[in-house]
Amino acid sequence: MAETSNTESNEQQRTPRGPRRRNRPAVDSPEAGQEGQEAAQELIEKVVFINRSAKVVKGGRRFNFSALVVVGDRRGRVGVGLGKAGEVADAIRKGGESARSQMVEVALKEATIPHEVLSHYCGAKVLLRPASPGTGIIAGKTVRAVIESAGIKDVLSKSLGSKNAANVVKATLNALLSLRQRADIYKSRGLELKEARTDGHSTPPPPAVTA
Repeated sequence: MAETSNTESNEQQRTPRGPRRRNRPAVDSPEAGQEGQEAAQELIEKVVFINRSAKVVKGGRRFNFSALVVVGDRRGRVGVGLGKAGEVADAIRKGGESARSQMVEVALKEATIPHEVLSHYCGAKVLLRPASPGTGIIAGKTVRAVIESAGIKDVLSKSLGSKNAANVVKATLNALLSLRQRADIYKSRGLELKEARTDGHSTPPPPAVTA
């Protein structure tokens, strides 16, 4: 009887437990979420090439990966990075971080480039030519990755020489860095840039010289 009375008293002392409330993390404001999404959408990341290398050790072969990544904001800023790691994902992450830290600005003329340019890096040569609106990007996948990341929409290109992806990407980046605006060229030469007339009247051609 003593045992039963003890159990009854213990049951009376117990109180029913309600549903546990876990400490939920504070929800970010919608404005902060939108800012994070906009920052993520500003930069685009493209993996151009992934290389795998093997090292023979006592237990077998040990693999290592290198990823060539291009990052740009499609507004005239682009960067190239190379990441190396034991896993593909880590190599891509390192390549993206390196590309973001090495982003540079290139000169653009609306949706195309200001002038024709030929650049080379080691054995790779890349030729870029401006194109009329609506032409699109006429380029291979390696050159296209750099051009699209920079924000160029109309361009003609030709890859000459070596087909090594790293050399072609660096040759394309050098070509974009060598572009110059017309105003900058006039300023460096100490000349005054004459603006085109906007009143709809064209300048009459010079008179023909007759013999």
